[in-house]
Parts: sequence; structure tokens; C-alpha cells
Amino acid sequence: MAVAQPLEYLSQAQIDKFYRDGYLVVPGFLSQDQTSSLLSRAKELLDEFTPEDHPMTKFTTSDKNHVGDNYFLNSGDKIRYFLDEDAVDSSGKLTRDKARAVNKIGHALHELDPVFRKVTLENDRLKALARDLRFHHDPVALQSMVIFKQSQTGGAVPEHNDSTFLYTSPPSALGFWIALEKCTPMNGALSFLPGSHLITPITKRFIRLPGGGTGFEQLATPPPSSSDISEKPKETASEGASQGNYVLESCESGDLVLIHGSVLHKSERNTSAHTRFAYTFHMIDSSPYVEYDEKNWLQPTDAMPFSRILDVPDEITLSTTVH
Repeated sequence: MAVAQPLEYLSQAQIDKFYRDGYLVVPGFLSQDQTSSLLSRAKELLDEFTPEDHPMTKFTTSDKNHVGDNYFLNSGDKIRYFLDEDAVDSSGKLTRDKARAVNKIGHALHELDPVFRKVTLENDRLKALARDLRFHHDPVALQSMVIFKQSQTGGAVPEHNDSTFLYTSPPSALGFWIALEKCTPMNGALSFLPGSHLITPITKRFIRLPGGGTGFEQLATPPPSSSDISEKPKETASEGASQGNYVLESCESGDLVLIHGSVLHKSERNTSAHTRFAYTFHMIDSSPYVEYDEKNWLQPTDAMPFSRILDVPDEITLSTTVH
């Protein structure tokens, strides 16, 4: 029988809350100096954006209009720019200043940019948190991005869960969302449906289509297997979860929000005079614990495989999910 390791960063109350609600706000995960460095670097990347040689790729999380071209599909080992839906007119011209047209920059910031790499792959506090949470046996970081929810124009992100877009069998996605600026109800702070990860199965996955582009594939929804049940007594999800009892989580710059891959979450349009910039990256478990197949839109390359987070894999995890 494995001996439980002492906690290094998270408290037991925080761990219990994460597994009960499907998300956790961790205040002050990054120092103000670290956060300021990320924000400054994000703004530098915006300044470096050259619309003249950009294919005018638009970004959306809706089912019908999700970007599906090569610029997107080949971004896993690059740093690329994705624009708001309404930032380009019918003739392909920007409708606003370039710095306000970008929705996100991704997807290999954690690998290629030293400032973002330092707080992701080279962050001892992050490794300690991963060991405490015991969500994965052998986690790997597979993608990262800066999200720019611009003042007045930053669009709403509809209800979704992350395992739909970063699918493994069984599901294992875990999001790390770091506020680079204060997040409020007016500028598009995240909202969550607590406990929805315990009752909401993953019903579809975002894939590369055989004929090119991307789309959604429907999944069968079998009951969870015994291996998906936590060693601890399983928390009961709210009966009203599917009815939309969302909780909005305001946070300060430097706060981290951990997001279970199956929990439903969303954000509203930024109607304020203040931007809401955030840095986010995702982890999944690795083989042989899960299968990450060739259907996924994001694929590792020989030159840039998914980077492991822990030096030594965890023998036992606490992860619980519904398939």
C-alpha cells in the first residue's frame, strides 16, 4: 500500500473543494513580479503581430464556426495569433487596431517563449501543486495561450468543458488559468457550474476531419468504470447543476484557477472599460494511463513532444470523472 505523501503547497481543504466543485481558485499563485512579466511580454507579442502576413484566422468556441485551417492545426509547436470573430470584415481587413483584434496567442508559448516557459515547465510551485492534487499519474503540458478579452469588444465564451477539445480516453484534461489582470463580473470573469464534472459526461470531441479541417464527433456515454472512482468518498453534485446555477469567480492578478476537464464553465462579454488578459495552459495524463490519439486537433511533433511535468510519476491519483 502506497504511503501518502505530505502536502507541499495545497491544503487538504483546497484539494477537497477542487474534487467537489470541479474547479479551485488559488489566490496569489504567481507573485506580482511574475504576473507583471507575463503581462508585459503578452503586450510585446501583440506589438510584434504583423497582420500583413496573417491568414486572418478567426477564433470561436461555437460548434458551427470553429476555426479549422492549417494555420490553426499546425500551431501546436508555434506561437500564432488568432483574431476575434468580428475583427475582420468581408474583404479580409481588420476592423480595429491590431492590438484590439487579437483574441488569443497560442499554442506553444510554454515551450518557446522563455517568460512563459519559466512559470510553466520550470516552476517548482506548479510541480508541487501537481503532486498535491494527484489528478494525473504522469502529466504532460500540451498547449498554452494568452487570452485577450478586450474592453467593450471581448466576446462571450459559451458553456463548455475542456475535455471536449483536449480529449483523452479516459478524459484527463486539467486547465490552469492565471489572471494577468483583475477579473470582475463586468470584464468577463469566469463562471462555473459547481459539481457538473460529476454528472456531465463528455458527449463529443473536437477532431481533425478526414477530409481536412475540424469538427465534432459524437461519443458514446457509458457509465464510469470502477477505476474512475476516487479512493475518497465521492462528493454528490448539486441536483440543480444542469439547470444553470453558475457561480462567478472574481479574482486578482496572479490568481490561478484550476479547471477540471469535465466541469462546465463560461465567461460573458467584456462590457467594461478594462481589459481582462489571462494566461492559460492545459495538462493531460500520458501513456499508458490514457490514450491520446491521432484524431485530436493538436498533435505533438518529433521536434516538440508534450513536455512532462513531474520527475517521478504518481502511483495513485484521486481523479474522478464521468465518461
